[in-house]
Amino acid sequence: MTITGSTRVYFVIADPIEQVRAPELFNQVFSMYGVDAVVIPMNVKAEDFDSTLKALFRAPNVDGVFLSIPHKPAALSVADRCSKLAKVAGAINAVRRAPDGALEGDLFDGLGFIKALDNARIGYAGKRVLLIGAGGAAAAIAVALAACGTAEIAIFDPAGDKAAQLGARIADAFRTDAHVATSNDPAGYDLVVNASPLGMKQGDPIPFDVARLDAGAAVFDVLMKNQPTPLVRAARARALIAEPGFEMLIQQAPLYLRFFGLDEAAAGIENDASALREMIYP
Repeated sequence: MTITGSTRVYFVIADPIEQVRAPELFNQVFSMYGVDAVVIPMNVKAEDFDSTLKALFRAPNVDGVFLSIPHKPAALSVADRCSKLAKVAGAINAVRRAPDGALEGDLFDGLGFIKALDNARIGYAGKRVLLIGAGGAAAAIAVALAACGTAEIAIFDPAGDKAAQLGARIADAFRTDAHVATSNDPAGYDLVVNASPLGMKQGDPIPFDVARLDAGAAVFDVLMKNQPTPLVRAARARALIAEPGFEMLIQQAPLYLRFFGLDEAAAGIENDASALREMIYP
């Protein structure tokens, strides 16, 4: 990759930043499709987020910003406008400068998740889903599932009232039974999604009792680290479909690219994402 004075610049903002895969993935895409642009990781503390995001877009050669933990919810108050999915989920993971100078935000975690389910042939329309976690990724997943016709979304998160707030926003916006799950018992659900941090660190407990999964249930663990996690391994040991989070990231790539106006690169990845899979999958 050659960086010159005409190279367009994108940033990835997170705290911590070490686990973020977007720079390597999108820089590879730019190289593959001859896009004169670069993605740069930036570690930004929560208290500096608003001022940093606004300052970056004052530079006319900055075309966009990717957002990761913990900044997705905070971006809602900085963006001038955003999509319905982002509003209901209460989070944004991409920001661009519109022609009128406004900052536009959108959220692609959930749509990437839906496309990953399609890729794995895991059904969700009319199904019952148990969602473990109610943070930014979980909110995006829940909203996308509701938008795509999932019948029931039970949200389990023992920390605070985030699950209740998320369920209420979804119920107001979509015709989906979204509510708080009283426990993490997976029995009776068609799909169980781990969108919590459990499994990121060695020694973490498994998010739920795999032995309680129904015989035809599927599992999706959104984590990108330590895959296959103990959860994925335990579910596969029962001969159940259990998918790691890698494909969710792969399927988001064309969505980001189109959002940033890079349609040719997006079409290329939609046609053949094998190079990205070789990079991301262990």
